[in-house]
Amino acid sequence: MDRFCFEITENEDGERIDKCLATLIDSLSRSYIQRLIKDEAVRVNGSPVKGSYRVKQEDQLEFELPEAVEPDIEPEDIPLDILYEDKDVIVVNKPKGMVVHPAAGHYSGTLVNALMFHCGKELSGINGCMRPGIVHRIDMDTTGSVIACKNDMAHNCIAEQLKEHSLTRRYVAICHGVLREDEGTIDRPIGRHPTERKKMAVNERNGKRAVTHYKVLQRFRDYTYIECRLETGRTHQIRVHMASIGHPLLGDEVYSNRKNPYKLQGQTLHAKILGFRHPSTGEYIETEAPLPEYFEHLLKVLE
Repeated sequence: MDRFCFEITENEDGERIDKCLATLIDSLSRSYIQRLIKDEAVRVNGSPVKGSYRVKQEDQLEFELPEAVEPDIEPEDIPLDILYEDKDVIVVNKPKGMVVHPAAGHYSGTLVNALMFHCGKELSGINGCMRPGIVHRIDMDTTGSVIACKNDMAHNCIAEQLKEHSLTRRYVAICHGVLREDEGTIDRPIGRHPTERKKMAVNERNGKRAVTHYKVLQRFRDYTYIECRLETGRTHQIRVHMASIGHPLLGDEVYSNRKNPYKLQGQTLHAKILGFRHPSTGEYIETEAPLPEYFEHLLKVLE
């Protein structure tokens, strides 16, 4: 376990502790730092503090970085549709119905179980034993590109690109109704739904900034085939944003109360394009996940 000690200078005075730590050790993501604070691994003047604490000049800041924990989730021989792989990263095309990482009610059959079988011990440990290698995720019923990291250096690099909004993430979706404009931008904050805590919502008061750019690919009689480019990556962002402008995604059982005449398993949403700066070479790499069969069939039916 690595131990770090810092004395706060005039330059850091008044900063939130998580932002201060991210500046002092730039290899750590803000979300990982916040977890360290929550676990009371960060102390100021000998005492644990909350994430909202603002450091003061001459504060003695110390924290310990735990060693990466070996995952105790079982590897499972689940076929993977691999779009790109090398010694640092792997990009897979996730099928519908697969959960990205183990959680309550889903301890097997996840993408993590499959990655552990395929990659062995070559997965970053930064996100803990339940999420080895995982930097971001997509919903269970969303298909398409997910990137996982095989070491901590790659994990920190990709996490930083997520934080800077420099990852290319383009989705395709089918929404209810016919969009009038050929393209548009939804810039509305997203946070927890005020009464239904498992749902997200446009939340002007407590939400975080969320930006989705959309473009019409094809119009049908009652639906529109669109491409969405994420500038931020909030939970359920595309689903919440499209519902907020009156065009929820076809098949979405959470954010739409529209009738669904097709036998669909959840929302019609596919993470098609994923582009990133390679952690080792700096080269820009872009992968494209082909449309799942059900999506292609649906487009033909709607014509």
